[in-house]
Amino acid sequence: MSTLNQPIPEQQVEPNATGPFGSMRRLMPKGEVVRFLAVGVFNTVFALGCYMVLVTVYGHLLPHKWILAVPDLASISAKPIGITVAFFCYKFIVFRTKGNYLREWLRCFAVYGVGMIPELIALPLITKGLLHFQMLGLQHLLHLPRHPAPYLAGLIVSVLTAILSYLGHKKFSFKT
Repeated sequence: MSTLNQPIPEQQVEPNATGPFGSMRRLMPKGEVVRFLAVGVFNTVFALGCYMVLVTVYGHLLPHKWILAVPDLASISAKPIGITVAFFCYKFIVFRTKGNYLREWLRCFAVYGVGMIPELIALPLITKGLLHFQMLGLQHLLHLPRHPAPYLAGLIVSVLTAILSYLGHKKFSFKT
């Protein structure tokens, strides 16, 4: 049996962790779920940051009549970057598998890809719903950007994605 994709036992790491992300691993709690949540916060902030930068860029480049397309375009553009960063964090910090980089990376894309279809449907619908609230002038009361709907839609969808991704990665991407 190959040992390439075997998880590293918990008791063999932590205080003397080396290799990629070794310093971060020394700081992380030993529990896999706790590590997933901590890394998930980082991944979510990173992915949302990419998404929001692209919403801003596309929002300035495209005419206002295309505002409902902006969240999908930003999501499609940011997704490969976010998935790749998440892959390395999950591989080296959370699940701690060795080898099989390409297979696990493609599996990460598969897990997120399955969730991307409902996400691409939900983003414009949530954006449209939030635009109705925006028309009421609530963005001024909450000190939100000029067009906050796509940003808020991305935030709502990312929470749902985080919950589903743990299950997909645990049972499929980094299955031992």
